[in-house]
Amino acid sequence: MQTITITIPDERLLKLQETASSLGISLEALLLMSAENLIAPPETSFENAMQYVLNKNAELYKKLA
Repeated sequence: MQTITITIPDERLLKLQETASSLGISLEALLLMSAENLIAPPETSFENAMQYVLNKNAELYKKLA
């Protein structure tokens, strides 16, 4: 896996951090999901997002069952 560095305005970074926080995911996960949505076909990106959420919350789902 590669690492990239980007420069963005502070106000954009703040909005991204707020969005990630409201979704309960890291900023890195939000940015990776966004990039994947741009390059993957819609059906694939939905499947990836769904699988990510299911995996992330698997323990919670077990407790709620």
